[in-house]
Amino acid sequence: MVATRIDGKAVAEDVLAEVKRAAADLQARTGTQPGLAVILVGEDPASQVYVGSKSRMASECGFHSVTHRLPADVPQADLLALIDRLNADPAIHGILQQLPLPNGLDTDTVVGRIHPDKDVDGLTVVNAGRLASGLVGEAFVPCTPAGCMVLIRRTLGDDLSGKRAVVVGRSNLVGKPMAQLLLLANATVTTAHSRTKDLAALCREADILVAAIGRPETLGPDHVKPGALVIDVGINRVPAPDKGEGKTRLVGDVAYAPAAETASAITPVPGGVGPMTIAMLMANTVSAAFRAAGETAPRF
Repeated sequence: MVATRIDGKAVAEDVLAEVKRAAADLQARTGTQPGLAVILVGEDPASQVYVGSKSRMASECGFHSVTHRLPADVPQADLLALIDRLNADPAIHGILQQLPLPNGLDTDTVVGRIHPDKDVDGLTVVNAGRLASGLVGEAFVPCTPAGCMVLIRRTLGDDLSGKRAVVVGRSNLVGKPMAQLLLLANATVTTAHSRTKDLAALCREADILVAAIGRPETLGPDHVKPGALVIDVGINRVPAPDKGEGKTRLVGDVAYAPAAETASAITPVPGGVGPMTIAMLMANTVSAAFRAAGETAPRF
């Protein structure tokens, strides 16, 4: 058996098409144009690439898109004042603080300053609490687990009753919200991590295996139950001497080829979960605009 390769790029394009339709509909009916503000502090090259792609996608979706670029030595008070202005701006429905922040800035304080109803990255403690309480209709869910959930639902359906899920990783950004989303879909969920004993045996119990540990190709075929759905969140850059000196390639947390011989469906890296993350950022932003206009937000 060779697993079905889940095409995250194609699913992301479906989500973005729905975002564009929803944004156009909202603006036509209410005059509200979804607005996304992205804040970039410092000159980190990877962050600049990410911010550029997010801003371009926002414009493609018909959003009002603004980017604020601040120097790495910006006083924290100035950054917080900018967030306060964006919180108060009715034309902005989503605020995204690009991370990581330079040394000298406190991430928890900065992220915590974003109004929960504009926190389209789903990073504030208020949105984490809403999700943990089962208030999904009020919460903004972090974009990566939200995208994983779309892929899972499209593969297995909305109701995961009777399914066993194992999430390997317990970060606030992916592992914890992923486990909560699976619970809300009626799966029986176990969260595993670096201190878990006999990880392979635990993973082999999973009908749904989500790998989010940030270590290249750590999970192999001995971690995969025959017929399981494997969602690989990892994005790791490793040396690729076959491509030439100093060259690298992207791999996930799962050894794709051997795992694909055991799984029923699996996400590749790249081209699996990655494209879903930016699509769900756009989905969260259009949902924020719907809520601000007193409208029922679309479901993605």
